[in-house]
Amino acid sequence: MSVPRGNRLINTARCFDRGMDEGICSPRAQRNRLSVWSKLCYAIGGAPYQITGSALGFFLQIYLLDVAQLDPSHASIILFVGRAWDAITDPTVGFLVSRSRWTGIGRMMPWILFSTPFAVMTYFLIWYVPPFEQGKIYWYLIFYCLFQSMQTCFHVPYSALTMFISKDQKERDSATAYRMMVEVLGTVLGTAIQGQIVGGVSNCPNETDVIDGTNSNNSDVPRDVTLDETKQAYLIASGVICIIYILCAIILVLGTIRKNSMPLTFRQGLWLVMSHGPYIKLVIGFLFTSLAFMLLEGNFALFITYALGHRKDFQNILLVIMLSGALTIPLWQWFLTRYGKKKAVYFGMTWAIPFMILIISVKSNLIISYLVSMAAGVSVAAAFLLPWSMLPDVVDDFKVRNPDIHGHEALFYSYYVFFIKFASGVSLGISTLSMKFAGYVTGSCSQPEAVILTLKVLVSPVPVVLIVVGLLILRTYPIDEDRRQGNRKLLQELL
Repeated sequence: MSVPRGNRLINTARCFDRGMDEGICSPRAQRNRLSVWSKLCYAIGGAPYQITGSALGFFLQIYLLDVAQLDPSHASIILFVGRAWDAITDPTVGFLVSRSRWTGIGRMMPWILFSTPFAVMTYFLIWYVPPFEQGKIYWYLIFYCLFQSMQTCFHVPYSALTMFISKDQKERDSATAYRMMVEVLGTVLGTAIQGQIVGGVSNCPNETDVIDGTNSNNSDVPRDVTLDETKQAYLIASGVICIIYILCAIILVLGTIRKNSMPLTFRQGLWLVMSHGPYIKLVIGFLFTSLAFMLLEGNFALFITYALGHRKDFQNILLVIMLSGALTIPLWQWFLTRYGKKKAVYFGMTWAIPFMILIISVKSNLIISYLVSMAAGVSVAAAFLLPWSMLPDVVDDFKVRNPDIHGHEALFYSYYVFFIKFASGVSLGISTLSMKFAGYVTGSCSQPEAVILTLKVLVSPVPVVLIVVGLLILRTYPIDEDRRQGNRKLLQELL
């Protein structure tokens, strides 16, 4: 009797969990292709992380400075401590996930299910301005850290599912492409919701007024009324995102089930991860390239607003970047399948360099800004897809060399996210603090030349150097197409 397509993922997971020799567990059944529905359910689970991440990445800094009106030093503390805390929780949650027992809804689904309501609540409170001035920094610090913790409890188990949806590398790559497509669409959605709702509310005049010298720090529009409207807009945007977060989590939980595995101690897991050479080279290489794009993301809204003077269009420019990235995900999936993942990394990351240089070299022009953003989105797609497409290859390589060790998959993913988040917290904290040293004026419609120069440095020269360093490290990454295909054959023999 044939097994229905919609049940293949569940049946395979049951086979792994219970070790039963049934018809659904035959090698032939395990090699069956995953259904589109299974891939979509898996992929939709990645949207909440990217929707909230893009909203926070593009808008939190400018929100803390111009809406909550915190001192830049306080904003830098919030961004750094929040990201650092987020990074610390990743290996901790990864260890706890690897020790979790199998339940009726899987081993990882309880983490996702129970963290979702707390993540939604804390995310909403990040975008609420409390009715007091003293201690406002603690409000944002507490809820930012709490949200990052709950988000980690969702994302670490979810990202580790890549290894369990199929034992076939091609199927995992295909499912990863689905996931990256949905995640990039998630960044588009997060940028669009946040940008379009809050972008139309501004207490500053157009750039033409600034150039004519008619602008001042005290606008004719009453600041308290306009500021209240801006606060309300941020709350509405966060509410919409919270609803989408819940819907995506429900689809993920109802549409997937995962396998159980033998637990490892924390020390064993740490040693296994840190002693695997290909993993270390991959993580360090992508650490530098990811930092480049995170610096660009964290400072781009300020750069567009103050350095380029496109205050009324910054949300649309950000949306163009994300749309361009979403549309080119299939292109990069085809490219890595045809030419290999390492070549895709080289082409994808270097593509952004000339446009990073161009955006600060040419005099401010709205059309050029849109064109550059559209072209830069191509590299954003590569930056999204390639790390998550290459991590399963590292885990496979580890399995081939350590066939008797189980329960390590979540640790590989959690430590990767740990390094990326910790470094991004440091970079965002330093970049925001540099705004203070440059003389950033909170709530002002214009900024000193030193601030504009600092923003230009943070969105072009520094990211370019980071990308070059990352690519040089990735040249030493040993898993090429031949080794990857060899690992695939060895794993099939082990199965």
